[in-house]
Amino acid sequence: MQPLITRFFLFFFLLLALLPHSLQAQDIVYLDITSPEARKINIAVPWFINKGQPEQLQPFGRELAKTLSDTLIFHGIFALIDEEKYGRRQDADWKSLGADFVMLGSYNVSGSGIQLELRLLDVAGGDMLMGKRYNGIREQQQDMLFKFSDAVILELTGNPGISSSQIAFVSDRSGHKEVYLTDILGREERQVTRHKNLAVSPRFVPGGRFLTYTSYHAGNQNLYITDLQQSQTTRPLSRRKGMNLAPAWSSDGDKMILTLSKDGNPDLFLMNRKGEVLKQLTSRSGINVSPSYSPDNKMLAFVSDRSGRPQVYLMELNSGKAQRLTFKGSENAEPCWSPQGDLIAYSSLIDGSYQIFTIAPEPGATPNQVTNGPGHHESPSWSPDGKQILFSLRNGQGQKIHAILKNGSNQRQLFNFPGNQTYPRWSNIQ
Repeated sequence: MQPLITRFFLFFFLLLALLPHSLQAQDIVYLDITSPEARKINIAVPWFINKGQPEQLQPFGRELAKTLSDTLIFHGIFALIDEEKYGRRQDADWKSLGADFVMLGSYNVSGSGIQLELRLLDVAGGDMLMGKRYNGIREQQQDMLFKFSDAVILELTGNPGISSSQIAFVSDRSGHKEVYLTDILGREERQVTRHKNLAVSPRFVPGGRFLTYTSYHAGNQNLYITDLQQSQTTRPLSRRKGMNLAPAWSSDGDKMILTLSKDGNPDLFLMNRKGEVLKQLTSRSGINVSPSYSPDNKMLAFVSDRSGRPQVYLMELNSGKAQRLTFKGSENAEPCWSPQGDLIAYSSLIDGSYQIFTIAPEPGATPNQVTNGPGHHESPSWSPDGKQILFSLRNGQGQKIHAILKNGSNQRQLFNFPGNQTYPRWSNIQ
């Protein structure tokens, strides 16, 4: 363990002078490698070897290697060494290529089954840091590679990876706005709703098995919950007259806070999982929408126009006391609390376009602008590890899902799905 940590910290040479000459296991502190000062880790993922024909590289070995490399690169902390520089083979001189780590894989296919053997190699010391073997059917090969990717992230950073997380969104590809689900690489897309009407604001219930959304197909903005493991199992949660919109779920999945307009004004209500109202949280103090629970369930971020324009507010749930959080920007909306509880992401109207900002959840905090550039950056949602922010970018070419590291680097479009994609939401499981 000690040699690994020592070599790993060498990547952060700017901090080397601050490190002691020897590190004991109990003193290890993992650094945030998404900080602006950290350089990306150079990795190589050569084609996997067919154990039955090890002397010949095969396209399936390339497919497996690409899935693994794409999954690792998605986390934003790795730089991939071009396979053309080493002929795609596993016996290259990795030190001369500048690799920090190498992922070596082999496979054996028998009928519908597949076995994968995967290793993580530390180039500086020549040590195998980790080895995993997976057995299953061919349809599970992506899941196996996702699991190994997350194991690599955990080994190198001390934090779980997010390879197995899912992303929900709304798409108009069918001619109607329906809810869809995808993996992080966009390879396994699935249509969740088929109402042939307008569906909005998908929200995962903690645990990842259930998804809520609002649909207009019955003539009202009704709230529904669907079992993602049983795609035909959907039931209404709230069909009160008017808005039944965008619930924020408590961390145990037993309670939710959502906007209802059953009495005329859009206000926030606490409800249980049966859809029963437990408490009214706001009362006719402007329009109150977009609730987001703090991870400890003690605070709530939400949007209200009680001051004249939409702004983000914080509410202490025990006392019901609310105070304004945002003051910069003509409109501030769609707050989303980070999994660590230290930041809230939101969209802010600045110079005619919406940009993503983050702010600490405390009075007087200074907001930090995360996105820049033309177009409207909307509907922010945190990754399960709190390192990235998902959002939709609306410009002259349509509306697509993008992601960016919380420090404002590595912004990229995630998928090339047809149509427009809106209301993206990251699952809260890892």
